[in-house]
Amino acid sequence: MPLRLPLFPLSVVLFPGLVLPLHVFEERYRVMVRELLALPEPERTFGVVAIRQGREVGSDGVSALHEVGCTALLRSSEEYDDGRFDIVTTGSTRFHLRGLQHDRPYLVGDVELVEDSVGFTEEARLLDAAVRAAYLDYLAALREAGAEVDEPGLPDDALVLSYLVAATVQVDLDDRQQLLAEPDGASRLRRELSLLRRESRLVRALGALPAPELARTPTSPN
Repeated sequence: MPLRLPLFPLSVVLFPGLVLPLHVFEERYRVMVRELLALPEPERTFGVVAIRQGREVGSDGVSALHEVGCTALLRSSEEYDDGRFDIVTTGSTRFHLRGLQHDRPYLVGDVELVEDSVGFTEEARLLDAAVRAAYLDYLAALREAGAEVDEPGLPDDALVLSYLVAATVQVDLDDRQQLLAEPDGASRLRRELSLLRRESRLVRALGALPAPELARTPTSPN
């Protein structure tokens, strides 16, 4: 059965394990945060889904959403005197958006959680090694172009690696969304291998590219 989940449409793609800070200023999302804070900490979960068409702000801003999103667990919050919030969330579990409800000030989704796996293990093992090498080469290409890039410690787990790379490589929203929507870790690693090689070639050909905002917090599949 689908799960009802408050939704926060954004012009970003959230991945499991990624830390996402948000500044909440619209009244409908202030209501959502207050309702979440009234729940026990483990239940303070909402869905982040990327906007396919439209904009983040305004009651009529969103006209279409992507079908795959990620749950976000509200970890901490700071409320201002005027009712705005700064919150820190962590991506947890992917979901398929099956329908929308409009009975709250904010959107509510009927969602189906997606159980994650790395996929075919032998292929994943080979892709894991290739993606690690391609990712390090991508970072080297950025440095050659003059970018200041920190090299993160790469996780041992292939599935976690697939999300770390997806969250930090500098590609557009459509590419990120496709990475989120891949059915398993092996499929994601396969697409990332192609993207990393493409981006490394572009950086070296152009001689410049904005440095990625590399994750500085531990990435976890939980």
